[in-house]
Formats: sequence, structure tokens, C-alpha cells
Amino acid sequence: MDTRQGLPEEMQLLLRDYPRDVWPDHPNFASSIQNWMGAHTMFRTLSSYVLEDTEAFIDTELDDQIYAQKLAKYGDLLLRNLHGHHSWEDRKFFPELGTAEGRLMAGLEMLEADHAALDATLDRFQRSANRVVQLAHLSPVDMRAEVGDVESSARDISALLARHLSDEEDLVVPIILHHKLRG
Repeated sequence: MDTRQGLPEEMQLLLRDYPRDVWPDHPNFASSIQNWMGAHTMFRTLSSYVLEDTEAFIDTELDDQIYAQKLAKYGDLLLRNLHGHHSWEDRKFFPELGTAEGRLMAGLEMLEADHAALDATLDRFQRSANRVVQLAHLSPVDMRAEVGDVESSARDISALLARHLSDEEDLVVPIILHHKLRG
């Protein structure tokens, strides 16, 4: 996922017929699709909050206690919502799409593999963020020595989400539009 430069050519089968610029005006572009894509926007936003706040803390532009509060709040929202969203996609949404468009099963399997890779990065982030938040209460002077791991994993999450969410939308939305699903 971190080396992909977009959706692989063989997975753009329906994207060529349904490019992004026609989605909003397409009669099958239902509110459920807008809500699903809205969740993607929220993930991008939460990810950027975590990374920007971490960089501000590193640059001593953000107080340690305020940073810990924001990291706990936005980090938790990001983790809980991403895990829930991906679990629903893997268990319910992708199987529904695969049944409708079997030619793109490899693409849906690729997205599920992305979820597994992202989960490993989310776990690394959770461990390092929890450590920093605990240090804010136990030993604030030690936070700076530990925050590099939070920054690294937050940066990785942002990069992985940018690639994965774009590819996911480029694969999924054309399937939904073509097969008139979730209307």
C-alpha cells in the first residue's frame, strides 16, 4: 500500500466508466455513499489533527498537558472509528460488493489487506500514544523522549490513509454506481 501510486490498472475497470468528476451528479450517488465518503473525510481530518498537534508539541508550541488531552481525545476517536469502519467494511460491505462485481474481487481483497497493514500501524500508534498520555500524568518531563514514536506512527497513518482511502473510493464508488447499490 505504501508503494502504490494509485489503484492498479486492472482494478480501474469501472472507474474508467465512472470517473470521480461524474460521481456527485450521478443518479445512483445516494446519501449512503456520501456518508461513507464523509467518514473518510473525518479519518483524514482526525489524522491531521493528531499529526499537527504532535508536531506543535515537538516544536514547543503546545503545552504538555494540553497536548496529552488532545492526543487522548483525537487519537481515541481516530482509532475507534477506523477500527469500527474497517471491521464493517470487511465483514459486510466488501462481501456485498464482491457478490455484485466479482471481476473486482482482487481489488476488494487488496483493500482488506490494506486494513491489516493499517491495523499494525494503528496498534503501534496506540501503544506510543498511550505511553505519552500516561507520562503526562506520571512524569511530564519524560514525554518529549517518547513522542517521536507517536510522530512516526501518526505520519505513517496519514500516508497510509491517503493512499488507501483514495484507492478504496476509486474501486468502491464505481461498483455502487454501476450496480445501483445502497440507494
